[in-house]
Amino acid sequence: MLRKSLLMCAAAVWLALVTLFAIPEPSRAQGPPRGKELFEKRCTGCHALDNEKEGPRLRGVYGRTSGSVSSFNYSDAVKKARITWDAASLDKWLTDPDKVIPENDMSFQVVKADERADIIAYLKQISGH
Repeated sequence: MLRKSLLMCAAAVWLALVTLFAIPEPSRAQGPPRGKELFEKRCTGCHALDNEKEGPRLRGVYGRTSGSVSSFNYSDAVKKARITWDAASLDKWLTDPDKVIPENDMSFQVVKADERADIIAYLKQISGH
């Protein structure tokens, strides 16, 4: 009886390990469709695509130089930074804006890397890249 129980436990552990390592976990990052959803949920409190709000409009941000939308009143720090927004710079910015440009006016962060990747993919797509 004990031997049968041990064999059943060993088989259950083996099956769990095979399942865990044999079936790859799908990537959590899903690109522009999820990025749009995340953008609408997390970013639209301060940003819009085509007009200024508390933050500058974001359609066309991918490839744009920081502080360059003439109709928006940026902080002096952002105006002087002259960063070209691409995947790497946007990822750093969304991770910790103060680390990228100290004394900027954005206090929001996107902690999860897959969410940042999806938001950036969406911003890139709507910017025509």
